[in-house]
Amino acid sequence: MNTTTPLLVQVHHLKKYFPIHSGLIIQRHVGAVKAVDDVSFDIYEGETLGLVGETGCGKTTVGRTMLRLYEPTSGQILFEGRDITTLRESDLRRTRARMQMIFQDPYASLNPRMTVGSIISAPLDVHGIEKGKQKRDRVQELLRMVGLNPDFVNRYPHEFSGGQRQRIGIARALAVSPSLIVCDEPISSLDVSIQAQVVNLMEELQTQLGLTYLFIAHDLSMVRHISNRMAVMYLGKIVELADRDEIYTHSLHPYTQALMSAVPVPDPDIAKARRRVILEGDIPSPANPPVGCNFNTRCPIAKDICFKDEPEYREIRPKHWVACHFADQFLKPVS
Repeated sequence: MNTTTPLLVQVHHLKKYFPIHSGLIIQRHVGAVKAVDDVSFDIYEGETLGLVGETGCGKTTVGRTMLRLYEPTSGQILFEGRDITTLRESDLRRTRARMQMIFQDPYASLNPRMTVGSIISAPLDVHGIEKGKQKRDRVQELLRMVGLNPDFVNRYPHEFSGGQRQRIGIARALAVSPSLIVCDEPISSLDVSIQAQVVNLMEELQTQLGLTYLFIAHDLSMVRHISNRMAVMYLGKIVELADRDEIYTHSLHPYTQALMSAVPVPDPDIAKARRRVILEGDIPSPANPPVGCNFNTRCPIAKDICFKDEPEYREIRPKHWVACHFADQFLKPVS
């Protein structure tokens, strides 16, 4: 993003630990699942930050904690310059009108007993924004914006396909005119033929309404298509963050390199010439992460220091952040 673009979100040293208890009657605290462990990043107004990583790495927890759907264990979340971790419930509710979420499963995130009109208008009711005819007009306008027939207001979720349900979820998120939308794998449960349509819709809405996205996903090709910058997570930590093309062509963390080598390439000659990085072993438990670097049990270049000292998350070149003791060895001269 342009250096003059204002920051919308600033996350500093965010942690979210889930306690582990033992005992049926007298429960004792015996540990914690470190779902998000000291994560820091910024999101600029109007951009899309892609957040990728393996299942269980903490991507969804980051998104939910950013909106305080989960209470953070520690850290700061600055939204429009205001730390929302210290807000009282009444102030937080007003701020939430500017922050919304699109959930992963369009079948589970819509109440089957509510009509489409009631689902989309629910945020308007919560925030007391519009009533009566104005509310009905707003709901129909939102349906048109996401490519659905405005006469569908009295239908129920079971009457729609998965792609249509996700459009309803997008309309609900847009109802209160937010500036930030956390997209929690919004296309992962959809047919491949529908995924591109939903992503194109989201891009059109972003341009039309000036939206800012945190886009959480597994599909690296889709993240590259929609994102301006990408952050890569592993076991509760961000290991690399940079411009999307920089991540794909010049990644500096061994884990990112392994992820990028798994992305299919349409050109068979290029695919044959690429070096495939195969990671061995399983992801450690977030309840008992390794000492030192979280990635040391699977890293092909790990040395003694990796098993003793946690690598510093540093800006190794302008706007390229990485957490690896040996990232410098992958640096190429700037032309």
